[in-house]
Amino acid sequence: MGVRVDKWLWAARFFKTRSLASDAVSGGKIKLNGSAPKPAREVKVGDRLEISNGEVRWEVIIQGLSEKRGPAPEARLLYEESADSIAAREAEQQRRKFTQEPAAEIHGR
Repeated sequence: MGVRVDKWLWAARFFKTRSLASDAVSGGKIKLNGSAPKPAREVKVGDRLEISNGEVRWEVIIQGLSEKRGPAPEARLLYEESADSIAAREAEQQRRKFTQEPAAEIHGR
């Protein structure tokens, strides 16, 4: 038994709406065990997901299944993030903290 990948991404709180999750899967921003799935593809415990949401990237292993979106602490129990993914996200966060966006000073058209 599995859960649709778009429903799981929404329930695990990687996306605010299920339609955003579905669009991300269709747009190739999600890799399931190294390949690009369709939104209706079922995931199961032990599957590996690579998720790109804007500038943020996660690499997670599915630990639990849910079709319902719950509180954030419960959603966090649905996956385990790899150590490499945590380190890469923190490094990117530090880089953004100390680097100013070139277009930040431009206002209007």
